[in-house]
Amino acid sequence: MDGALLETMRTALRGPVIGPDDQEYGQARTVYNAMIDKKPSAVVMCRDTADVIEAVKFIRANDLDVAVRGGGHSGPGLGLSDGAVTLDLSPMRGVRVDPATQTAQADGGATLGDFDHATHAFGLATPAGIMSTTGIGGLTLGGGHGYLTRKYGLSVDNLVSADVVLADGTFVSANPSEHSDLFWALRGGGGNFGVVTSFDFELHPVDTVGVAVTLWPLELFHDVIRWYRDFLPQAPDDLYGFFASLTVPPGPPFPEEIHGRKMCGVVWSSTADPEALGETLAVVNEPGTPAFHFTTPMPYPALQSMFDALMPAGLQWYWRGDFFDRITDDAVDVHASFAERLPTGLSTMHLYPVDGAAGRVGPDDTAWAYRDAHWSGVIAGIDPDPANAAALREWAVGYWEALHPHSMGGGYVNFIGTDESQDRVKATYRGHYDRLSEAKRTYDPHNLFHANQNIEPAPPH
Repeated sequence: MDGALLETMRTALRGPVIGPDDQEYGQARTVYNAMIDKKPSAVVMCRDTADVIEAVKFIRANDLDVAVRGGGHSGPGLGLSDGAVTLDLSPMRGVRVDPATQTAQADGGATLGDFDHATHAFGLATPAGIMSTTGIGGLTLGGGHGYLTRKYGLSVDNLVSADVVLADGTFVSANPSEHSDLFWALRGGGGNFGVVTSFDFELHPVDTVGVAVTLWPLELFHDVIRWYRDFLPQAPDDLYGFFASLTVPPGPPFPEEIHGRKMCGVVWSSTADPEALGETLAVVNEPGTPAFHFTTPMPYPALQSMFDALMPAGLQWYWRGDFFDRITDDAVDVHASFAERLPTGLSTMHLYPVDGAAGRVGPDDTAWAYRDAHWSGVIAGIDPDPANAAALREWAVGYWEALHPHSMGGGYVNFIGTDESQDRVKATYRGHYDRLSEAKRTYDPHNLFHANQNIEPAPPH
């Protein structure tokens, strides 16, 4: 974009338009994953929906490329694209709660921390992620799972309406009665169909939750994961627990004698009586004596932000994921082998439960295509040192390639990177891909919004 075009764009918008020569440019193109180093032609800090509308019209009229950034947590850095205009929604972070209807409207740039802060004042919450710094927009459009998923479903199962700026610059509301085909596609189809400027969610009574962390020595890995795979699916929906391979962080609440040790563990939460979680988890000794076990009641926003300090912005990240309907003994062997080879202190593997309430939604009710899955797995190579980037990727890709044959074939769209094939995107949507492609043709026929895990428009009839 030349200087004159940049100045013209600035006059059309209220929010700042930051170009490569501006002092703020370096910060404006920085995202959560420091492995991403992309150089957009401009970053538009959208103040409101009007800015989004005018920016989309300007981009189309001048045949420019576009990417959309919400919270900036996208692992592959999809909020940025070299030479494109980034529409940055981060100034749009408002959340309005209606306690009478138990709903909340969140602007497209809001983070989970913004959302949880607003809803917790009313003793309410909705399922969304496990880190407060995550953007609610990107997380939701991919499906959205988190601590409340077994009890209340996915984020998209609690989405009741969305305001969207389409590729031609028009503004629509999508819900079950208006643009229902778009509403269906937004619930899991990623950022393919427009810029979502606000989300309306159903809320549920959630205030103080029971929280526990259990860690076992790595030599018990096989016994622990086999016990976990049998125990959790038959547990009440109130109980959630994600399984992890990890290196114990050097700080509280972990005792010094286990700092830096590779272990396996489960992070538990419960929406039942928080004081009763200790009794519920008396069974954690069954696979072997834990090296660490800690339970406490905790305000829900504190649980959501529990890992924020451990995983700040600016780390190197490379991740891959898959869905699993079972954890086979062969898969256990793969997990155990790569747990022993965690390449850095922050690298990890998580198995997030997506059963319970999420598994009881109809398979065709939303674009999320894996209602028969029990776990959404992610393998994440993480480290602060850029010199370790290649090693992170090598470990994660090797792990994924060994584990993928034991998966259901597709993965959570938010865990798919730009270096993976279009076949991976199609596998993620299974039989829903053609329907999504039809919606793409209706709402974005020229594929303006392609800086994502892209769904290509169906050809004209």
